This record gives sequence, structure tokens and C-alpha cells, in this order.
Amino acid sequence: MKSDRWRLNVRVWPLCAVAAVLPAHARAAEQPAVLPEIIVTPGEGALTVPTAGQATKDIQRTPGAVEVVPDTAFKSGPAQTIKDVLGWVPGVVTQSRWGPDARLSIRGSGLSRSFGNRGLNLYMDAIPINTSDGLFDLFEEDPTAYRYVEVFKGANALRLGANSLGGAINFVTPTGRDAAPLEARVDAGSYGYVRSQASTGGWHGPADWFVTGSGDRWDGYRDHSAGHQGRFSGNYGYRLSQDVETRFYLNANTWRSRLPGEVTKTAAVSSPKTADEFFALVDQQRNIDSARLANKTTLRLGSTTVDLGLFSVYRHVDHPIFQYLDYHVDDFGGFTRVTDDRHVGRFRNRFIAGVNLHNGKIDTEQFVNLPGAVKGALVASTVDRSRNVSLYAENSLFFRPSVAFVAGMQFLSAVRDRRDRFLANGDQSGRRTYDIWSPKFGLLWDVDSTWQVFANVSRSAEVPTYDVTTFATPASTTVNAQTATTYELGTRGRRTDIAWDAAIYRASIKDELQCLTSPATPGACSVSNADRTVHQGVELGFGGAFFKSILARKDRLWFNVAYTYNDFSFDGDPTYRNNRLPGVPSHLIRAEMLYKRSNGFSAGPNVEWSPRHYFADNANQVTVDQYVLWNFRIGYDNPRAGWGGYVEARNLFDKRYIASTIVVETANAESALFNPGTGRAIYGGFRYTW
Repeated sequence: MKSDRWRLNVRVWPLCAVAAVLPAHARAAEQPAVLPEIIVTPGEGALTVPTAGQATKDIQRTPGAVEVVPDTAFKSGPAQTIKDVLGWVPGVVTQSRWGPDARLSIRGSGLSRSFGNRGLNLYMDAIPINTSDGLFDLFEEDPTAYRYVEVFKGANALRLGANSLGGAINFVTPTGRDAAPLEARVDAGSYGYVRSQASTGGWHGPADWFVTGSGDRWDGYRDHSAGHQGRFSGNYGYRLSQDVETRFYLNANTWRSRLPGEVTKTAAVSSPKTADEFFALVDQQRNIDSARLANKTTLRLGSTTVDLGLFSVYRHVDHPIFQYLDYHVDDFGGFTRVTDDRHVGRFRNRFIAGVNLHNGKIDTEQFVNLPGAVKGALVASTVDRSRNVSLYAENSLFFRPSVAFVAGMQFLSAVRDRRDRFLANGDQSGRRTYDIWSPKFGLLWDVDSTWQVFANVSRSAEVPTYDVTTFATPASTTVNAQTATTYELGTRGRRTDIAWDAAIYRASIKDELQCLTSPATPGACSVSNADRTVHQGVELGFGGAFFKSILARKDRLWFNVAYTYNDFSFDGDPTYRNNRLPGVPSHLIRAEMLYKRSNGFSAGPNVEWSPRHYFADNANQVTVDQYVLWNFRIGYDNPRAGWGGYVEARNLFDKRYIASTIVVETANAESALFNPGTGRAIYGGFRYTW
């Protein structure tokens, strides 16, 4: 018999065997109390995971550039890479390398990284997924596995304890309380791309569960770039009482990919499908297996919410490149976060405080890479240990009914310790400690219920990562943490048929971490500090319906644009003076004109435009040319019918262009630094929900 609510009546009968022999009057006097029943109504969200609507409301309490990207924005088309998820968020720069691998940067974070990523704090369900030294990989992020994605630009993620130049991104998975009983999709397209995904979820009384898995393979646009990957994600939640819920998470991933390597600028545009000869000769690859187990428990105590979490991550990376890298990553940690939202006297006030602990070990062996990806002689062996403890607090006081003053602080204590086990070339062991205070102040003005204005000044800090030779030479032991002071002003809002998101910022950076590659050893870089640099820019997002009922009732023509201006430069550097910092375009524009009908049909063109060249080296001697990519999509998405599909053509005119570059100090015409962009491609997909 169906009911509109599930009830769990819990009666506790302790020491039943003893109770059975008690006199009847004694047993009657000692009848156990009935615990309050746990009532969960259909459609009610989980305590541990806010709904997309709740997340949007919460994130808009931030006096800075933030955004929630719902799954409807990225599941209706090809969902191959992080660019398909975040490509329409202004300020987020995603540059393809090959296959699903990409560079991810916000406000110039990790600007010089040509492999791996740093400068951003990544989370899955508010639980860290960076390695303990700060690096992160994007292959573990499954675009079709998330209910929504939270983006905190710059130092606006203090409520999570994050405090990097680029900010933080939180990927939030569905729970059994908001997931379909069964959902499946299949995608296929050019260059041997095939992908399938299925998920299931449900709930019964206080328990809910969600499981999803996906697998994809590709031959690759370029030679020697084929690969495949599989990803699994699941969570199980249990409501212990009306105000207490715990949730367990399990993720497992595998990735196998060959690497085509970077080529010269001439080769990138004249023969973009060709792989670098050396990469192909030694069969360079990137093979990763990872598993993550985590728990998050939420307690609701009146106006106060407490989140507690634990996590453990294991990764094995088998990585034959210029040398054969074989390393294991073991990370673990936990967090406590308290959120108190109440009135203090006649003033609204929200206080957040927390502690994050993130420790880990990277056990690395490095060998000569013989032709065919065969391990040769051992050339390096190290154990790197990282310890990170951060304490943070942020308070928002509405001293006027619509204006809040926000103040916050983070203290970061970090240790990087390396033990060298291969001493034939000298002992490269070392240890560094970092203790950094980072304050933040801001104002948030709710002009009315539909739009806001905000401003803030904040400090950020980043500690060097371990994938570089931090202790290889006496000079490299002096690499300092990167710090920055950022000033920001912006507005966001949504009204009938119009939405906007705009921010301007300026970050003055000291000791910016540059990972500069040597042309003699492609695939490796050494880190040094630039003295002083400036990152400033504009982030503008706009969407609006300009025409309605054109061909049918309730149809409309919707226009979207995401514009990012990056003005990054040295600031009076002794060597490079005021040169532009290399690595990303100064202007990036994405625009779309989409015809939408009320029955779920949509069609229209979109364009990606980089209107000016940018540089590949600090000396500003070699440029990456501007480009324009034209695309077109036709889609149908009808939630009532339970199905949808799309066909999308990308780079319609087969433009030859450079998608990303390695960053070096000084380059020339023969420098092999460039990754060609993908040529003309067509993708199609079908989704069904039961």
C-alpha cells in the first residue's frame, strides 16, 4: 500500500534477556521510551547534499563572483570534457591538450602548467579531490555524474576553507532523493568516440542510494592519442534522525591513454594530426587507477548546522614519458565545518568556521623509458609527504536589511617533506614549512530580490607542489609560496527573460609560481618564483530572450554570451620587465543564438572566438594565433516524455588552430610547444529516463 510518506518507528529494548525475568510490575515501570519517528516526505532533499535551488540560494550569500551550473546546462549535449561543463562560465578557461585531457584555469591560476593542474581547489560533494600537495587531475570528473557544479572564482570559496588564486570548483552528485530510478545515455561521434552511461537511484524510509557508471573510448584526432576510461560513482545516505544524516561515497576510475606530444607551430597548423616522433617512439602514455572512499555527516541543531567528513584516496599512476614514472598516491584527511544562521538582535547574521586536514604520501620511482614504453634502469626514487592544516572563519552581518559586511580569515600550515632513496646523484632530500594568514573583507548589497552588487578584497596563498624538483638543487629549496591580494567588484541578477553575471578584478601577486619547461626535456618542468606579477580582467556572462512566439506559441530566441578578458603581466621584472605572461588568450568569447520551443526542441549556431594572439614564452618572442570556431547544435529534451537527444557539429569549417601551449622562458620557431585543436567533428547522443 503506497503512502505519501515513509515512517520508521524505532523502539529500543536494551538488555532484553534481563527484562524477560523481571517481575511484571517492574517491567511495566521500566517500559522504554519511544524515540521520535523519522519522517521523510517524497521530494524532500538530503541533509548532507543541498538541492540545486538551495545551493544557488546559499552561494549568492558570497560577496564575489560565484555560480551554480545545473546539470541541464551540460547534459543536453556532448559531455566529454570539463569544457563541456564549465565552458559557458565567464572567467573559466579550459584549453584542450588531447582527448579528454585539458588545462583548467581561473584568473590565471596555474598559468604556466602544461601538464597536470594546480591553483584551484577541487571538491566532490564538498570533499577535497586534489592530491595533498595541491595538484589535481581532470579525468576523474565525470560530466554526466553530477546534479550541479558550484564555481567559486578567486578567494570566494572561504566557506569551504579554500584559498587559492583561482578559487574552487565543487562537483555535486545526485542522491537517491533526487535521482531517477533508471537513466541511460549513449553518445558517439568523430574520431572513434563512443560513450555510454547508466545510473540508478532511489530511497526507502530513512535510506537512499545512487549509483552511476560510464565508459568511453576514442581513437583520437591525432596519431598516437587513442585511449579509454571507465568511471564509477555511488553514495548511500541514511537519516539517523530528523536532524542527523550520514552519507558514504565510493568512487573508482581507470584511464588509459597514449600521448601524441607537443609539436612546432608550423607542424600544428600544417599537419595537426601528426604526433611528435619521440613521443611515438618511446610510446608515451598516461595510465591511472584511482579509488576514493569518503563519509560526510550533517547535524542540524536549530539555526546551526555541523558538517563532519573523512576521506581517503588511492591513485596509481603508470606514466612512461621522457622517463618512466611509476608512483602511488595515498591521501587522507577530514574536515569539520559549522554554519550558524540566525538573527543577532535585529540583524541577520551568518557565521561559518571550520578546520580542514589533508595529509598524504607520494611514493615515486623513475626509470629510463626505453622504446616501446619499457622500464630501463632506475634513475630516481623518492617519498614525498605533505601535511596541510587550515583553520578558517567567515562572518556575514546584515548591518542594513539589504547590505551585509563580510569578514573572514584563513590560517594555513603546510609541510612539504621529501626523502630521497636514490643517492647515486646526491641526496635531494629536503623539508619546507609554510604558515600563512589570509584575510578577506567584502560587501554584499541585495538591490532587490532579483539582483545583487558585491565587492571584496582578499588574500590568497598557494604552496609549491611536489611533481617538480623542489629540492633538486640548493636554489630550488628557496621556492616560496605564492601570495596575492585581489580586489573585486561585480553584479549578478536574473529577471524575466534576462540574466547576467559580471565582475572586474585585479590581483597583485608576489612570488607567482611558474612551472617552466625545458625544450631539452619535454614533459618535465622546474618551478621558480616570478618576483611580482599582475592578473586583472573582466568576466561577463549574459543571457536573454529577445523574441517570443516567432513561429509557434511560447517559442523564443535565446542569446547567450560568455566573455573573459585576461590581462596578465610581469610587474617591473628584472628580466622580462612588463611583458605579458604567456599561456592563455587575452580575450575569449563564446556566443550562442538558440531557437527554443516549448516542446523541448532547440537549434542554433554558436561560436568560440579568440580575437588576439597570445604568447608561449616569458620573452614574448613566439605567439599563438587568434582563431574562430563555428559550431551548430540541434537538440530535443522532453522530461515529461523521459527522453532526449542531440546532434552537434563542431569546428564546422575545419579551422586549423592551436588549442594550448607549453610555457617556457624563451622560445623560437623550432620550439615544440603546441597542441593542435581538433578538426571538424560531429557528435550525437540519446538519453532515456525511466
